Order: sequence, then structure tokens, then C-alpha cells
Amino acid sequence: MNTFEKIYAVVRKIPYGKVATYGQIALLAGNPHWSQVVGYALHSNPEPDSIPCFRVVNRFGELSSAFAFGGINRQQELLEAEGVEVKDGRVDLKRYLWNGM
Repeated sequence: MNTFEKIYAVVRKIPYGKVATYGQIALLAGNPHWSQVVGYALHSNPEPDSIPCFRVVNRFGELSSAFAFGGINRQQELLEAEGVEVKDGRVDLKRYLWNGM
């Protein structure tokens, strides 16, 4: 399994209504230094319908650039559709962060 496949396997595990950080995905995929690689992988997501990249936020809970998800506020719309509250472009990690299990 290559690096991107490992990342996608972890992202697929993020439950409905939860988010994970780039660093968390990197760690769970096997290398805590892959945060930037996680970003590259998510940007080139080959299966957006089955790899929920919109559930990945930065370490501050901030959403990604709009271009990655098909338009301005698309990530926010997708998260809110799952009941995740977004305020000022940020998710409350204490409330919505996936525990990685």
C-alpha cells in the first residue's frame, strides 16, 4: 500500500459528524511528519464520494481552501449537513474531533 492509499484508508474511517486533523491522519497513516503529504493526498482525492476529505481540518479546526471541495463554503456545507457546527470558518475540536479509534 502506498502513502496516499494509507492516508485514504484512515480518512475513510472518520465517522459521520466528526473531523480529524492533518497531523492526526499523518500519525494514524504511519508517519507523524506527513501532515503536508496528507494535504497533497486529499487535494488529489480519486474517490470523493467514498473518501470524506471534507472531514479533515487543520490543527486549529480551520477549514481548508474552498478550491479543494468544489466551491466557496463547500466544506462547511458538507460538515454542517452532518451536524458539525462551523463558526467563523472553524470547528470546535473539543466537541467534534474524532478519537482515532
